[in-house]
Amino acid sequence: MPPTIKNKTIDTLRIGDYARVRRRFTRADIGTFIAFAAHVLDEGIDRELAADASFRAAIAAGGSAVTLLCALIAARLPGPGCKITQMHLDFANPLRHGDEAILQVTVAAIDQATATVTLDLGCLLADETLVLSGQVTAIAPKTPISRPFGRAVALDSDTAPDRLTGIEARAKKVPSVRMAVVNPVDAASLIGARDSAEAGLITPILIGPTAQIRATAAASGLDLSSFDLIECHDAQAAAEKAAALAVDGACDAIMKGVIHTDILLRAVLHHAGLRTDRRLSHVFVEDVPRYPRLLFVADAAVNISPDLATLRDIVQNTVDLAHALGIVRPKVAMLSAVETVTSDIPSTIAAAAICKMADRGEITGADIDGPLALDNAVSEQAARMKGITSPVAGRADILIAPNIEAANILAKDLDYLAAAEAAGIALGARVPIALTSRADTPRERRASAALAAIMVDADKRKREAKS
Repeated sequence: MPPTIKNKTIDTLRIGDYARVRRRFTRADIGTFIAFAAHVLDEGIDRELAADASFRAAIAAGGSAVTLLCALIAARLPGPGCKITQMHLDFANPLRHGDEAILQVTVAAIDQATATVTLDLGCLLADETLVLSGQVTAIAPKTPISRPFGRAVALDSDTAPDRLTGIEARAKKVPSVRMAVVNPVDAASLIGARDSAEAGLITPILIGPTAQIRATAAASGLDLSSFDLIECHDAQAAAEKAAALAVDGACDAIMKGVIHTDILLRAVLHHAGLRTDRRLSHVFVEDVPRYPRLLFVADAAVNISPDLATLRDIVQNTVDLAHALGIVRPKVAMLSAVETVTSDIPSTIAAAAICKMADRGEITGADIDGPLALDNAVSEQAARMKGITSPVAGRADILIAPNIEAANILAKDLDYLAAAEAAGIALGARVPIALTSRADTPRERRASAALAAIMVDADKRKREAKS
């Protein structure tokens, strides 16, 4: 039977009814509450205090355990619609990471006239050591609720965040695009194209050695009968063909299959009809579970050591993508190792120059600040502690790295150490290019295709507005 969300109304509650949960508390459980407390208390908590065993034990019992007990009341007994009015707690022993605890709420008294229920609370370790006990008074719901369980809340790294799904949903509101998929000779590339087509994002044109493509599809159980296939003997020829289709208007976007990024982009830039007055640049759109918004990282794949003119185009390309995703005025952080301009660190000088370009209208549509170290760009607490007053500091939407090494390391750190999901796209040519990686999941490939569809629509609207 599928799970349900339901409550117990005042007329159905009985003394002795209980709800229980067993949980082994992890460092992440406790760390979540410490991070929240540090954010709220500004400079009241530093890393030394956060690592103190007695501090962590207090947070575990007073934060993690009490929150879980309140969640039992609000979600299960009495459940949705109840209102907690009073709480009394007695703390007996600490709760530490690694402890397995049993948390229970039990109906102790019921007042039908006032719809009030008294609940006994308890948190015991697996060996029956008492952590805390107490009582809660709550107003029980009068209206019954029973509905199927919906989409799970995305709170930890084991549950995929849903902001990439939001990108897909936005892309489904615009017309699907004809996308040339270059050399899709592996299962991942074909599955990405198939899934993106089934999601209504693209109409794929598969370009490469067709016998190999069909053999891969057969081995993977994929049906390609509804897709156009164009024969090309190798990856470079496939890239040239995709670029030619884009020049002729036969495709709206390009997706990377099994081909080196430089070969694909060289083929695109070889055609004058695909070049614009902007430098081509790459953007990773990162969905970091514990960051409150999408995070754009550039340029991690195209420009190795950008000069000021290239850096300006990287910023503007990324800002345009943020606009297309509905971020009206994105906050751009120009990253460096420090937040002060110093001649010993060239990236600080470049960051200051970009800010001046923005002041003079050479870059538009964003708030830009820099140089900013990474902590000051994404942590309001860190920015406050260093006395940085800025509309960008601590709230960045876009992180512009000084070179490809820094951007690539940053993006992969987010992916592999912070459980982020990422979509990638190259901008600055006449058509967007979804630069997928062999390590990308099907979800990430769909999101990259969605970004391309959104940018095709945004560029079309811009052209129509000018005409």
